[in-house]
This record gives sequence, C-alpha cells and structure tokens, in this order.
Amino acid sequence: MSQQLIDPDSMDEFERQMDRMIHTFFPHERRTRTRVWRPPTDMYETEDALVVKIEAAGMEPDDFTVSLANRTLFVRGVRKDTEEKQSFHRLEILYGEFQIEVGLSESYHADQIEAKYDRGFLYITLPKSKEEHRVPIRVQTKSENNP
Repeated sequence: MSQQLIDPDSMDEFERQMDRMIHTFFPHERRTRTRVWRPPTDMYETEDALVVKIEAAGMEPDDFTVSLANRTLFVRGVRKDTEEKQSFHRLEILYGEFQIEVGLSESYHADQIEAKYDRGFLYITLPKSKEEHRVPIRVQTKSENNP
C-alpha cells in the first residue's frame, strides 16, 4: 500500500473552500481561522543576488519581520482586516498571522539583506557572497592518443 503525500498548497486551497462553504451557510459567524498562512512567494536569482518576492497587499513596511538563521530566511507578519462586515458573500483574502521559511543553499550575511515593500510586494534581496559562489567546472582531460 503506497502513501500519498498532500501538497501544502492543495491543502490550503481545500481549507479556503471549506471556510467559504461554512460562511455561506452561517454568514453571521466571524471567521475563526487561527492557522498561520503563507502568501504567494517567488524566489529567483540575479547576477549578484537571490531575490525573494512576496505578495502581501494591504500592509505597511513595519508589518514585516525578516530574519536569517541557520541558512533559513524567515519572514513573518500579520495582515489585519480592519473593515466592519455585516454579512459575507465571498471570503478569499487571508488575514491574520503569516509566515514564510525559505531554505538557502548558500550562505548570506544577515547584515547585507535588504527588504523593500513596494505596491503590495515585499522584495528581500540577499547579495551573493563572492567567495562562496564559485561554480565547479569539470575539465575533460585529453590523452596523447586522443587529441
């Protein structure tokens, strides 16, 4: 009998669908989701840095905490829902505490990390270390018989 692994993103989508269904039948109940959620995140390299881009609309720059420990980048925050609602028709925007953990294959210096919040996106730039970013090159040797 084989075990089937559940994709965390699929599980999050399932939970959002269940939340919507519950609030369709019980529209006056407040949303009680206490689970920490994970905003959409892109991670890509440029020539000089690794960039982590997080979609987190409706926040302020001071709403984020960014830290680096043991080759793991941690991003935490809380998106608050300040609008008063009398009834719900659709609930897809997640509020509350969120957290992202990104494992890093290279070392970066915590004092060189830059974070910038711009138009709903948090950009975290980790400059590459020149000493540690060497790419091994495989050189094929030639024999005298095979030039």
